Amino acid sequence: MQVFEAVKQLEAAGAIGAEIEVVPVEVAKAISERTSLIMLSMGAGTGCDAQYLFAEDILGTNRGHMPRHSKVYRNFAAEYDRLQAERIAAFSEYVADVNSGAYPEDRHIVHMDPNELTLFMKKVDGKV
Repeated sequence: MQVFEAVKQLEAAGAIGAEIEVVPVEVAKAISERTSLIMLSMGAGTGCDAQYLFAEDILGTNRGHMPRHSKVYRNFAAEYDRLQAERIAAFSEYVADVNSGAYPEDRHIVHMDPNELTLFMKKVDGKV
């Protein structure tokens, strides 16, 4: 009754919709049939106007406890773990290349015309 009364108060206040979360399906349906509000169900069955589920649940980014009403469609948590391992490997390879002198290679740098370099060095050393 408290949920029904809260929905009716929202309706009287001019709201256009509300979410019913994890209430018995029969209650959600009965309330939805007795209000002009657009009712969103999160774990309250199909008796409302629309279903609501967090993207984190759909994509499977959460770890640990999954609410009973959630459904995982993809395992992004595993993909994030895979990507993190790839990030660590890439940066580790970069550090190893820098420390060994393998990076940068000649193809990664710009050389100066020897005559321009001579002129630059004279100016830097104050000889011009």
